[in-house]
Formats: sequence, structure tokens, C-alpha cells
Amino acid sequence: MKDQKLGKILIVDDNEDLLKAAKIFLKRHFGQVDTETNPGILPVLIVNESYDVILLDMNFTKDVSSGQEGFYWLDRILELDSSAVVVLITAYGDVNTAVKAIKEGATDFVLKPWENEKLLATLHAALQLRQSKLEISELKNQQEQLYKDIDSKFKDIIGQSPLMVKVFETIDRVAATDANVLILGENGTGKELIARAIHRHSRRHREAFVGVDLGAITSTLFESELFGHKKGSFTDAKEDRAGRFEQANKGTLFLDEIGNLPLPLQAKLLAALQNREVTRVGANKPISVNIRLISATNMAIHTMVYSNTFRQDLLYRINTIEITLPPLRDRLEDIPLLANHFIEVYAKKYGKDIRKAGEALIKRMQKYHWPGNIRELQHSIERAVIMTNHGVLQPEDLFIQKQLSPEKQEDLVSLDHLNIEDVEKILIRKALQKHNGHITRAAEELGLTRSSLYRRLERYGL
Repeated sequence: MKDQKLGKILIVDDNEDLLKAAKIFLKRHFGQVDTETNPGILPVLIVNESYDVILLDMNFTKDVSSGQEGFYWLDRILELDSSAVVVLITAYGDVNTAVKAIKEGATDFVLKPWENEKLLATLHAALQLRQSKLEISELKNQQEQLYKDIDSKFKDIIGQSPLMVKVFETIDRVAATDANVLILGENGTGKELIARAIHRHSRRHREAFVGVDLGAITSTLFESELFGHKKGSFTDAKEDRAGRFEQANKGTLFLDEIGNLPLPLQAKLLAALQNREVTRVGANKPISVNIRLISATNMAIHTMVYSNTFRQDLLYRINTIEITLPPLRDRLEDIPLLANHFIEVYAKKYGKDIRKAGEALIKRMQKYHWPGNIRELQHSIERAVIMTNHGVLQPEDLFIQKQLSPEKQEDLVSLDHLNIEDVEKILIRKALQKHNGHITRAAEELGLTRSSLYRRLERYGL
């Protein structure tokens, strides 16, 4: 059979006639059959080749009948490869010795002269055992790595700048509590990563982390998405459905872009948070929920309270603890770490032999403003890895748009050599500033739909 031809067998015996006969027979059933008369070569063979089954004689010429030499080499084999599968070759009179050897780590034994069918059956069983051992070993390695990843602090968040150290210290202090957390920061600074880190280090880490992008949920679907619905409660409600609050029960609910929520929906969210219960659309009976709330926004939410576009009582409810993420331009010392991390990720993904970012490129990146923050850096590195043929990324490999000063940006519409993307980016920035980051209002002023504006924000790294 095809899978039987994949096995690698090593036979160690000082009887050359036995080795020749065994090899002729076993070659018909296994992919590779090696033979050796000198057991002293075993360490070299095992280091250089991964054998599925090793057939080992118990008695060699130096030790004709006691089996002690066999015990010695059995120990050496298992020392070199703990998952090795060793089948002993022994004579009728040495069965007790073979049984003792099995207690010390051998898998089975065959009596010589052997019957070919019995030998074959023993080797097939040994081969299956070897495959099982390797699978178990691989699973253990994966599990150990998983535990390391889980236990390693802030494994997805890269940074050692003083500002990021403060963020890490805050996570350490608040993660174990159930305090509501509000994460502030520009687009692309990694707010969701921080939220996930808080959850991972909390007492709720074995429960669900449920994220909701409030900026992408329409007003008509808000209650259905967050609170759930009953079958038939509206046209597309073809079955009962739990909302995000229920899905996050006993775990963490992450409300991203909470600053984009219109005032009427803010009131509904506040009621659910205050009462710790939700009522599905089309139902009358409230459902109790036990969640840890983490929210995030890129908007000036405290300013929005003063302009009456965000409820003050809701802000008090969601920001027991507040974490502000610094923009990339304020943590320039983290750029080399981030750049080389993304180079490693994308070099592996695209099969490129790229080792790092060169010093000249690092200096250039540290002079750039990075309006799109880490997300813009990540996309730039990915594009550079795809396009370059260099082993070390150079400045010419990374496309960075020419940085304009704020004064020049104000006068940009009067400059020569403009392209439509430059103008569009500035108009989008101005609209967002005018409306304090409110996506719906900015989109209306620009004559765009919300989804069109989101696509442009993503394209330009804004």
C-alpha cells in the first residue's frame, strides 16, 4: 500500500546474512530500509536520519548472550530520540530479557528466525506507534507555544517607548478588574489590540471577546445587532438571534467607534448598560447580561460632550478608566521594532528573503508624519516586501508620500502639480475636523455615503 511504502526502517545486527535477507523482504513494503552491522554507528545514523522503526539485535559478538550490549544501545537510541520506536531481535532463549527491555522502553520484539508475515505485522504496528508519537509531540509543541503566546505580555503590541510603557502599566493595573475602559486614539494606533490585551489578562479571559464596529451599524439595525431579535419581528428576521450583548455574556464586549453613535442610540445603549439587561426586538422579556465593557473612539469625545453630540452620562458610564494611545509620530523609537516585525511577517507570507530595514530607511521613516499611524506603516512595509528585490529594505523600496506642512496644506488648492488624491485627502480631513470626527456628518458634507467615506479613509490611511 502507498502509505506503507513511506516508512524508514533501520536494522542493526552483526549477522550479515540476516541483514541481506531482511532488506530484500522489507524493501517490498517500506520506502527505505538501511542496515548496519556495527551498533557504534547508531548515534551518527540517528542524528542524520529520522527512522520510523529501528530493529535492534540484543546480542552482538562482544556480548554473545547476556543482552547487556542491547540494553546499552537501547538506552542510547532513546536518549538521542525520545520518540524512537525500537523493536528488538532476540532468540527463543532470551524472551525474558526482551520483556525486561520492553519495560525499559523498547516497543516490541521479534524472535529469530522470524516468520515474514509476523515480522511485517510487528513493523506495521510499530510504524503506527511512531506516527502517533510524532503527532503527540507536535501537538505538545503547539500547545507549549500557545501557552507561551498567551502568557507573554502584550504579545501583539510592539513598543518600548516611554508612552507605550505607560499604556502597558495601565493595562496591568486595570485588566484584572471589571472596570469599564475607554480607549482613545487616532485611526491605526491599535485600539482593538489594546482591548484584546485587557481581555486576555482579565478574569474573563476564558470567555468570549465580542467586538462591534458601531460606526458600521445603521440606526435601523442597531437594536437587532446589539440586543438581538425574535423570529418574525421584522422582514429579514427568519429566526431568533442573540445580540452582541448576549454573545458577550460573562466575557468582554468591545464597542469600537462609539463616538459615531447618534444621540437617540446613545440613550438605548446607556439604558442597557445601567440595567445590565437587554430586550430582543419583538420580545417583551428582558435578558440579564454580565459583561465587561471596553469602548474605543478616534474622536474628541470630551469636546463632543460640550457640543452636546455625546451624552455626558454615557461618557461617565464607559470611561471608569481611560487609556490614550499615542500616535506613531510621538513614539518614533518604536518604528524600527514595528518595521522589522512587519518585514518578518510579510517576508514569510510572500516567500521573500528579506532580513530587515536598513538604517537609511529607518531614518527616513522616523522623519515621516505617519497620518495613518501603525496601519499605514504596516501597509507600506507589505507593499515594499512585495516589490523589492533587496535583502535589506532601502529608502527607495518604501513609497511614502511627500510630507506637507500644515501651512502648505492650507494653501494646497492653489499649488501646481496636484493630483486628485491629494485634494481629496485634505477635503476629507477638513470635513472630519469640522464635524469633530463624526463620520455621518462629514460624509453628508462631502456628498458621500458612509461606506464610501470609510473606503477612502482606509485607502488613504486616515
